[in-house]
Amino acid sequence: MFAALLFEGWTNHEVDAAKARSPCTAPAPDAVADGGPVIGINRDGIQTGSMPARTVALTFDGGPDPVWTPRLLDLLRRNGARATFFLYGSQAARYPDLVRRIRAEGHEIGSNTYTGAALGESSSPRFQAELDLTQAALAGATGLNTNLLRIPMTTTPETLCGREWQAARTATSDGYVLVAADKGSRKPAQGLIRQFSQTAAAYEQTRKLLDDRGVDRFTTVSAGLRLVPYTPVSPPERWEGTALIWVTTAGRTFSTVMTWALAIAGGLGVLRLALLAFFARAHVRRLERFRPGAPWLREVTEPVTVLVPAYNEEAGIRSTLLSLLDSTHTELQIIVIDDGSTDRTADIAEEIGAGDPRVQVVRKPNGGKAEALNTGLAYTRHNIVVMVDADTVFEPDAVHRLVQPLAHPAVGAVSGNTKVGNRRGLLAKWQHLEYCFGFNLDRRMFEVLECMTTVPGAIGAFRRDALLGVGGVSDDTLAEDTDLTMALWRAGWRVIYEESAIAWTEVPTSLRQLWRQRYRWCYGTIQAMWKHRRAAFDVGTAGRFGRRGLSYIALFQVLLPLIAPIIDVFALYGVLFLDPWLSAAVWFTFLGVQMISAGYALKLDGERLRTLWWMPLQIFVYRQLMYLVVIQSVVALLLGNRLKWQRMRRSGTAAEQISGPEPYKSLPMR
Repeated sequence: MFAALLFEGWTNHEVDAAKARSPCTAPAPDAVADGGPVIGINRDGIQTGSMPARTVALTFDGGPDPVWTPRLLDLLRRNGARATFFLYGSQAARYPDLVRRIRAEGHEIGSNTYTGAALGESSSPRFQAELDLTQAALAGATGLNTNLLRIPMTTTPETLCGREWQAARTATSDGYVLVAADKGSRKPAQGLIRQFSQTAAAYEQTRKLLDDRGVDRFTTVSAGLRLVPYTPVSPPERWEGTALIWVTTAGRTFSTVMTWALAIAGGLGVLRLALLAFFARAHVRRLERFRPGAPWLREVTEPVTVLVPAYNEEAGIRSTLLSLLDSTHTELQIIVIDDGSTDRTADIAEEIGAGDPRVQVVRKPNGGKAEALNTGLAYTRHNIVVMVDADTVFEPDAVHRLVQPLAHPAVGAVSGNTKVGNRRGLLAKWQHLEYCFGFNLDRRMFEVLECMTTVPGAIGAFRRDALLGVGGVSDDTLAEDTDLTMALWRAGWRVIYEESAIAWTEVPTSLRQLWRQRYRWCYGTIQAMWKHRRAAFDVGTAGRFGRRGLSYIALFQVLLPLIAPIIDVFALYGVLFLDPWLSAAVWFTFLGVQMISAGYALKLDGERLRTLWWMPLQIFVYRQLMYLVVIQSVVALLLGNRLKWQRMRRSGTAAEQISGPEPYKSLPMR
């Protein structure tokens, strides 16, 4: 796609030194300056020619133009006149039908180079490409090569001076006959070659000249001077020309589509940021109907069962359990489900459990996270179940705050606030921004719109009867938390976000680990969307979730990432070939809007704003990786590939951010 855009940009929007002539350093040779406007060089030297008396050769430069070329052809047909059209190869490749019409109506075709560049300013490869690509375009459109050439930005023979004359000599050595125009002082009765562009003014001048009674014949250059205008092309040359036309058409179509796609995607991106900010503000101000402190909601103090599925988590299991045991919600049943670990995960958990009866360890053969959670459900003694990851560290009041929205009977699940604990590396800082600006800001909006798509596996609370009502945790997808959340919505339950229930998680610290984690997440999310696609046609709570939540994920988390790399390429195209200042202004404006939104998200989460310094670099590097993850996930699903569970190697650094004299810092209770 980038290659197609580069070719499109070079042929249609190039602005460089080759588009302007430098002043002549040497005059044209006397034989040229004093001769006729048609110039050839052979063994006998420079030969020039002029049109016979009372004969005019109308010549039109540039084009074919989709507006004025047809009008000029109609005008010539009405007057029974013939003309010579010196075409840009780039335009001939874009409008081959007009080229064929010019030829079919008896007019002559010459070369005006491919892009209209000043040949005297062009490098040798550029010079040859300007001529050869034009011949290829004409060969693809008409099956002929032209022998006639008009040097761009030249008029009368005197203008073939300096570097342009050197370029003209090189062109004639390739067999071209050069065609200039007569001086303005020469009259039609003397014989004349007139030069026009393909514009409205040229149309009017041509119409007036065609009414001149002093002219017997309006003909082509070659007919007036008895020249051979064309040479036939070989089949490979015709195929090459046809391929050039196809490539040009594809590039033009792609450029047009991407212009609209960029406008739509940019508009949607700005709309998304505006919606996130608006609904985040609404989330802060909304009536606290599901929060502690509401006069008609009781405080939830009943016992809670915490399920901790673990597989080879010896690096972090101790910190996880100790943070849970330090919870202010003291009446806890903590069940560690060891899913066939090959390290000391279960042993460490049993050591902690030996000193505290609240901890229970269940060992089972390896079967995956969903099976481990369902095993844990069979051991639960309480009606409220909290599911957590074994690499997560919790604030002392996290569990208590997390379960408070369950005081409302319509709420079936609550999402906690997951924060990045190990933020020391650049990759971790980028993920910290993503958690605050992406995940948590999304969850605030989802709560207001009643379409929360995921209760994260790191920290989430559920009603036990709601879990059993949907058949427990399904292993149909790799995103079991998203699948479960969608199933609860479809069963009629509501899902809430409690931002004050904070858990610190460990994020990947290498690109390989990050890729594998996000690939699994994305792959599983698309699986869950497909599984619950009928929610979009449901009524009530399930229907609202389906039409809002599924549509949002499909548009902003699947479709836009799929086309985002192409949009980035097109943005680079704008810098290279269109207006670089405008392109840069649009990009920096969008970056500014993103940084303002991210700053607001950090403020809502009680985070320091200095993290924003890492955001511009995140856009260039990190987001490209996330785009590729989405592309790979979609391709894998379309090909029917079954992605296996891929576990991240832990280092036990989730508590880095909260270590020190004050190990747990939380948002104030509202």
